[in-house]
Amino acid sequence: MSTRHFLMVGAGLSGAVIGRSLAERGHKITIVDSRDHIGGNCHTHRDAETGVLVHVYGPHIFHTDDEEVWNYVNRFATFRPYKNRVKTTSQGRVFSLPVNLHTINQYFGTTLRPDEARAFITQEQADTSITDPKSFEEQALRYVGRDLYVAFFRGYTIKQWGCHPSELPASILKRLPVRFNYDDNYFFHRFQGMPEEGYSDMIAGILDHPAITVQLETTFNREMGAAFDHVFYSGPLDGYFDYELGRLGYRTLDFERFTYEGDYQGCAVMNYGDEDVPFTRITEHKHFAPWEDHQGSVCYREYSRAAGPDDIPYYPIRQVKEKALLKDYADLAEAAQNVTFVGRLGTYRYLDMDVTIREALDTANAAQAAVSNGETLKPFFVSVL
Repeated sequence: MSTRHFLMVGAGLSGAVIGRSLAERGHKITIVDSRDHIGGNCHTHRDAETGVLVHVYGPHIFHTDDEEVWNYVNRFATFRPYKNRVKTTSQGRVFSLPVNLHTINQYFGTTLRPDEARAFITQEQADTSITDPKSFEEQALRYVGRDLYVAFFRGYTIKQWGCHPSELPASILKRLPVRFNYDDNYFFHRFQGMPEEGYSDMIAGILDHPAITVQLETTFNREMGAAFDHVFYSGPLDGYFDYELGRLGYRTLDFERFTYEGDYQGCAVMNYGDEDVPFTRITEHKHFAPWEDHQGSVCYREYSRAAGPDDIPYYPIRQVKEKALLKDYADLAEAAQNVTFVGRLGTYRYLDMDVTIREALDTANAAQAAVSNGETLKPFFVSVL
């Protein structure tokens, strides 16, 4: 077998999983990251003051239907069962999300059974005059009606995306955002949990291989690629090309950290649906590890805004203007030599962790197949458009 020396740009999930997979096949791996820690935005650490395991860049809950991915992460960490149960404060009251039968009965002061609630929403709340929803707002009005839309979707969406829901595509609400039962588990997936010692500990386990070298606080430039057989790049797609066509749009997050002696809000995530509340939610991090016991608490207020050049990019905007620019960058990427673009930033898509890992495993398999067949590695793993 021909041994190659691969460079991974980014020590997050994409770089770690691709690197480990190729290292196990006998290749040499160098991983560089501009930050002073591994894990990317999944990075976790123990708060020195309280001992709470903190999700430094906002909470990440692992959920998947992909059994291979679930088995993969369990190779490197002990996962504890965890169900994401989100609450929201709206119009002076607290409700459960996603909108479910309890939410409906509480909000409207009723005691409806599932079939009664379905008929009530469909016949008395939903705007059936909207037959082909084009926007987020139309989608919500069509399926839940104005009252629930205003209480739970409009204000939060305006704060999160910095524009009115009428300007966002209907596809953001991918499925009917209401349940006619009392299930308040935020996700539907078979496998759900949290790594007992955090994501950074899990990723450290993935990177623990003699053929892998990690260099933190190391900024990548394209000239570095010449020293390697191939580059797997998980940084910003436009950044790889030095933003020569302009910058792709992102939303970023600001976190206002505060501590509390005791239990601040009684749940891990409390959304704030009212537009006049400037933050989108408060996360209380000790509730992401309910098997631990801490008297002190670490909380984050989250504020969403447009990302500037020096900000951490979180959510790709992917509106009409961004998609046009993305097409131009995708053309550059397809023509690039010696590089494969991977992950959330490299492909300018919002990706859950399980999808990131699945694509990383598939990328590594495709790379190994190309090496074995003496073929050139493909520059672009997925279509980003």
